Amino acid sequence: MSAPLDKTQAPKVSEREARQVAEAAREQDWRRPSFAKELFLGRFRLDLIHPHPLPAEEDAQRGEEFLAKLRDFCETQIDGARIEREARIPDEVINGLKELGALGMKIDTKYGGLGLTQVYYNKALALVGSANPSIGALLSAHQSIGVPQPLKLFGTQEQKDVFLPRLARTDISAFLLTEPDVGSDPARLATMAVPDGDSYVLDGVKLWTTNGVVADLLVVMARVPKSEGHKGGITAFVVEAASEGITVEHRNAFMGLRGLENGVTRFHQVRVPAANRIGAEGAGLKIALTTLNTGRLSLPAMCVGAGKWCLKIAREWSAAREQWGKPVARHEAVGAKISFIAATTFALEAVLDLSSQMADEDRNDIRIEAALAKLYGSEMAWLMADELVQIRGGRGYETAESLAARGERAVPAEQILRDLRINRIFEGSTEIMHLLIAREAVDAHLAVAGDIIDPDKPLSAKAKAGANAAGFYARWLPKLVTGRGQLPGTYGEFHPSGYPDLSGHLRYVERSARKLARSTFYAMSRWQGRMETKQGFLGRIVDIGAELFAMSAACVRAELLRTSEGYGREAYQLADAFCRQSRIRVEELFTRLWSNTDDLDRKVVEGVLSGTYTWLEQGIIDPSGDGPWIADATPGPAERDNVHRPIR
Repeated sequence: MSAPLDKTQAPKVSEREARQVAEAAREQDWRRPSFAKELFLGRFRLDLIHPHPLPAEEDAQRGEEFLAKLRDFCETQIDGARIEREARIPDEVINGLKELGALGMKIDTKYGGLGLTQVYYNKALALVGSANPSIGALLSAHQSIGVPQPLKLFGTQEQKDVFLPRLARTDISAFLLTEPDVGSDPARLATMAVPDGDSYVLDGVKLWTTNGVVADLLVVMARVPKSEGHKGGITAFVVEAASEGITVEHRNAFMGLRGLENGVTRFHQVRVPAANRIGAEGAGLKIALTTLNTGRLSLPAMCVGAGKWCLKIAREWSAAREQWGKPVARHEAVGAKISFIAATTFALEAVLDLSSQMADEDRNDIRIEAALAKLYGSEMAWLMADELVQIRGGRGYETAESLAARGERAVPAEQILRDLRINRIFEGSTEIMHLLIAREAVDAHLAVAGDIIDPDKPLSAKAKAGANAAGFYARWLPKLVTGRGQLPGTYGEFHPSGYPDLSGHLRYVERSARKLARSTFYAMSRWQGRMETKQGFLGRIVDIGAELFAMSAACVRAELLRTSEGYGREAYQLADAFCRQSRIRVEELFTRLWSNTDDLDRKVVEGVLSGTYTWLEQGIIDPSGDGPWIADATPGPAERDNVHRPIR
């Protein structure tokens, strides 16, 4: 018999305790250089990204061969309209992807996978995601955050030998972390894994389990209680989805991604062999966060695919549709939207390819770059889709099925808007990404001065930190005063004869990086320990960094295309347009660092929560149904039918 289980809900933790759990899960060291980290410190290390790294010829050939097969499959075997209509990916499509090897794109060939690089894996996701985003989400959840990636990074050789061949060809995997009352605050994780002999016994409920409805193998995060011989803490397990005691209680339905096999999964007295534990007890969150370092790149890959499709439809429609005697694209109000879509798509692909190639080379630490790619890609793709709907007008709001029924081209513009909306929430919401990136961006400051503002540190530690900080800032601050961005002619290789001048944009990035670092330092000096509560300020700091990273990537990609392919002049033009658009956004963000309504907003929020403005809600009917805001997740046996349906 297993040990008795605590039937309580998620543990109560203070804000400080929650932060300590998150901090303990971070990668603490920076063993390799990071372009984005240096950028936030005011150092524009162009040498880390230029010349643009390229894939090995063998990797590129293998990747292109698979992309050709995948394109043929997408064009002949995938009916996106059917998936939208039936809210399900047909089994034959998933089986076809299995036969193609798509489940094993990122798995090494020695385990039966295709062994694609991150660059080509992302190209494949962009391609299949354009056919239907739900398929892209299925493949991404399986390989980017599902069982294969944590096993690759942290699994034992025995675990790899047992599970990876299955995952490469036949078995679908899912990642289970979120719970009904636990999202981005894992310190409150309630699912328990109680040691019992050479096994663990799992009890709990997991929510929003992408692929969970059809999965064969699961990565489950559960809390191991501390006891004699057991360190305890949040721990990762590989779990067979068909195990006794596992019930998929509900298949969730969403505003978009209607083919997504996402559910609610209950564990009741589920026995998992200790051999299926990934890493040590208590290492679960670190495993999850490390997995996401490159796993997050799959989401911007599909955002790039969406941008390319938005550009294609905007071009074709705006040339065909006439208003007042000329195509709507020739009207400036519409033309500005098309320019934004084209320039932003170019920049997003530049960010994605650069980050992915750096991940493949493994010579740079890309945790911030990948997070910025996810944040920026999800936000900008949503804006591009929204602009496409506006360009299409009433037809943008009309469904593809309705358009076809009355004899027009079935363009699913409203669908892509719905499908893309989740990306601002998936794998870390925009708000959480702001905080995560901000924490990494100020890591160097906290490393030397963190003890000064830590209320739990003794005076002796504060004094030592003060001495260290004085030395660090004495060397660092003078470097923020002047730099290469103030010297005309710097980065001259980005201003070849007859091309738009990109060197000026890189000088702007260099100057802005120093300004960004000065702003961060001033804010830390001003707010000290309260800095972590200034989420509006931190979000703008991160957004400025994202724009500067995207500008840098766009310029470097344009120069690569000029020297290696036939689109150099066009690439330079798109990079120039993007950088000019981005600079306007950066200047606005710099202004809003210090001129904003943050303090007033906090007062209004207090009024809303205290009921001061309830009179403002009068005069409406609330169409919401009855029921609790958060479903009960008390451990226990399932009371609903199991809707788990493995695909064979």
